[in-house]
Order: sequence, then structure tokens, then C-alpha cells
Amino acid sequence: QISDFLPGKTRILIVEDELLIRLNAVEMIEEAGFEIVEAASADEAILILEGRLDITVVFTDIQMPGSMDGLRLAAAVRDRWPPILIVATSGRVKLGAGDLPEGGRFLPKPYSPAEITKMLRELIAA
Repeated sequence: QISDFLPGKTRILIVEDELLIRLNAVEMIEEAGFEIVEAASADEAILILEGRLDITVVFTDIQMPGSMDGLRLAAAVRDRWPPILIVATSGRVKLGAGDLPEGGRFLPKPYSPAEITKMLRELIAA
């Protein structure tokens, strides 16, 4: 694939505690041409972000065990790494207007490969 050799390839950090859902998201987003980094918790995501400068988007589940859920992770990312784009997803939570940081997007589960690809491309192009 030619896009694998292009500099500046978009890297997306997928934060999802449920392994099968995370693997499914990884597959969909990789097939859309993005590079993936995975985290099983918000705490792991923060450690990854502290060690890397190449993450463009954080794609996080909202309900997660650990010291913070996806909404707290989104707020922490916005505070510490303002250029990183945020997409939150959930099958149970309905978000209000101010729940995500400005510019953050919400994608309800279950989502299709077409939905996730369209949202990520629109977000990155904006």
C-alpha cells in the first residue's frame, strides 16, 4: 500500500477496554488507511501520549474501568495536548452539548466501517 510509505501518516490512539471491540475498531480504522496505537485503559492512553508526539486522534470508549473514563480522558487530552483531536464512542451513554471538549465528536455504537472512516476523515480535514 502506497500510503504506508508516505510521511505524516495519521496515527490514531484507540482506547477501549473490551478486547474484541478494540480489535474490531483497529481493523476498521486500519482498513481506512490509518495507523493505530492501542490502549486498554485511559491510564495506558496517558502513558502512551506522554511518550509519543505522533498521535493525531484519540478514539475512546466512554465507559472504562480505571482512574478515569473516556470523558475524563478527553478533558485530560484537551488540557495537555490541545492539538490532538478527540472522538468518543458509547453504546449506552447519550452525551450533552458540553460533555466533550470543544471540537470533540461523538460516534454512537455500534458504528460501521463507513461511519467511522467518514467521521475520522472529516475531523482530520477540518
